[in-house]
Amino acid sequence: MTERFSAREAIALASDEFRELPVPMRVFKPDGPLSWQGYDDSRRRAVTRTGEDESVVCGTAVIGGTRAVLIAFEFGYLGGSLGARTGDRVEAAYTHARERRLPVVSLVATGGSRMQEGMLALTQLQRVARQSALAREAGLPQIAVLRDPTTGGGWATLGAGADVTLALPRAQVGFAGSRVRPPDADPAAYTAEAQVAAGAVDAVVREEELRGTLALWLALLTAPAAEAGDEVEPESRSEPQVEPVPAPAALGAPGLPATGWDAVRHARSPERPRAAAYLDAYFSRRAAISGDRCGGSDDGMLCGFGSGPAGRTVAYAAQCGTATRPAGYRTAARLIRLAGRLGVPVLTLVDTPGAANDAQAERQGAGSAIADLFAAVATARTPVTTLVIGEGGSGGALALAAPGNTWATPDSYFSVIAPELAAAILKRPASEVRATADQLRIRPQDLVELGVVRGIVEHAER
Repeated sequence: MTERFSAREAIALASDEFRELPVPMRVFKPDGPLSWQGYDDSRRRAVTRTGEDESVVCGTAVIGGTRAVLIAFEFGYLGGSLGARTGDRVEAAYTHARERRLPVVSLVATGGSRMQEGMLALTQLQRVARQSALAREAGLPQIAVLRDPTTGGGWATLGAGADVTLALPRAQVGFAGSRVRPPDADPAAYTAEAQVAAGAVDAVVREEELRGTLALWLALLTAPAAEAGDEVEPESRSEPQVEPVPAPAALGAPGLPATGWDAVRHARSPERPRAAAYLDAYFSRRAAISGDRCGGSDDGMLCGFGSGPAGRTVAYAAQCGTATRPAGYRTAARLIRLAGRLGVPVLTLVDTPGAANDAQAERQGAGSAIADLFAAVATARTPVTTLVIGEGGSGGALALAAPGNTWATPDSYFSVIAPELAAAILKRPASEVRATADQLRIRPQDLVELGVVRGIVEHAER
């Protein structure tokens, strides 16, 4: 179990400075809206125990030079539960964020909705969800940090609904709290680490690294329209035209392949540079997202945001040379849509022998996942630049490629189907695989001539 920080301790852990927002006033009749006997006494004891008069503390904070709205839950106050006054404060914080064009960071630690306020408490989740949706429509980044515990409606709104979801090590995270789960439920499934594996959380971050991680994310996801620490007035916001980013330079051996089979051999070479090398060369710093938010993750698809050429923030989705799984396609689609909301250009790196085609992939919805990525690229609100850096295997590769803005490296190929499979379908002997590769015209120079790619990128200067 991770350490349980108070709201103020969590704020100090995450931010450089903090200023609390004015508190909306709501007057209840004795013992609250349900006249729940002893509710007033419970609240008084909670105030004495925590020093807070509600389960959430809201304000503006500076994190690594970026100003943000901070929402911190106090679990010591009635289990960090959401009541009507909690909803008032969260709504006021989001309103301030929209008016000032500030990102929202939520430090969540809650056991769910407050029983002593009944359905009035439960409906606060609708208020919170609406505020999150309004921030999303306004193009404001939302980052959640899951503390111990994060369960119930707080997890299902501020936590799981954030653009980027981080968690402290060993934090209890799940919709069902420890006292309402089935008696035979595996407790290991309700941890931050398990939620990362299930694609619901992007990363587990150690306490001592939290402020730096938040500072990096905020720097990447917010536009540098104002001086560090300044709030932006609504009328000062402009909508600049987002330009596509240049394709990375080639990192592999120079020289174009003489034959189609040479192109295949070069692309499949274990010495060829892979996605991680291209990302390291292209970005000065980067932060990764992980998971499709549908129960899966794919280590063969790297997604995130980085500081690219001229210091521009660029979103990236990069295949790693493996057969891409449905969770990988869904994560890439999630990345592209998030980049569109935030006005960030996208770079994709194509390198896969094709989509995973095993029985598990079919059960996980491979077809619908690929279709969703095709749709995300086709309707992207910001420009997408694609570089084929290795194998371009059929539709599993094409789904990640930008129509009209795809480039290739000299050691890559793109094909409607792998030459071996094409020969098998055509009932040709294995001896004709190489000739089939030539017939498919899959070399980089063939792709340029066919108009499939715009050009072949030059080799990086050494």
